[in-house]
Amino acid sequence: MERRVAEQLRSTLGPLGLEAHALKVGWYNAVLQPAFHLPYPDDTLAFVVLSTPSMFDKALKPFVSKERLKIIRDPVDQCVSHHLSRVKEKFPDQRVDIMFDYELLPSRKPKFLAQTAAHVAGAAYYYQRKDVKLDPWGKKKIFGVCIHPKYGGWFAIRALLLFPAIQVPFLEQPLPVDCVSSEEKRIELLEQFNFHWQDGRYRDIIEVKERYSEEQKTYFTTPPAERLRLLGLSQEAQGITFH
Repeated sequence: MERRVAEQLRSTLGPLGLEAHALKVGWYNAVLQPAFHLPYPDDTLAFVVLSTPSMFDKALKPFVSKERLKIIRDPVDQCVSHHLSRVKEKFPDQRVDIMFDYELLPSRKPKFLAQTAAHVAGAAYYYQRKDVKLDPWGKKKIFGVCIHPKYGGWFAIRALLLFPAIQVPFLEQPLPVDCVSSEEKRIELLEQFNFHWQDGRYRDIIEVKERYSEEQKTYFTTPPAERLRLLGLSQEAQGITFH
């Protein structure tokens, strides 16, 4: 069953520049404190969904062109939501729960920890402070970051799909590719991500096979309220207010 679901997701999401990586809820819950656990049995099948550099041209721009009068919030979030809602239609006999990376619980905690999900699914390695033996940061707060073996930091984790009726006790857990394996490079990565993230250098910590186009870089480095103009949308015409 897992293979059939995975193939259906690949054939549906692949042409849109999206990837889906399988995991068991138990893998995720095992590495987190109970406050962050997903409320499903350990053997429940889930998929973490990533957007790759090609999503901008394959999914976002066509979506904006077609749905331009319906853009009422962040176009990327709305595009991903639209396509994942269509995915649910591919499984009429299954319950499919979707959690998006931007959604929060009433407690203000995220519905799921995206980078942890990507790591346990083997999709991208989540580099954290604990991965550095000689910690040079003292009392500074250091955030971790996922690096994809093909895209480096040029990707995003968008959602988690859960299939509550599908239990996969024998699913084997893949290890994420440790593509930033030296102590020196890990320190460089965390330094760049935490203190110089605006310049995006951390994204190229490894040699990547694909990165964002110049148009896409401009889009994501532009303040949200001005992004619609880059996509040919008028903020006033859409009646959009950004906070």
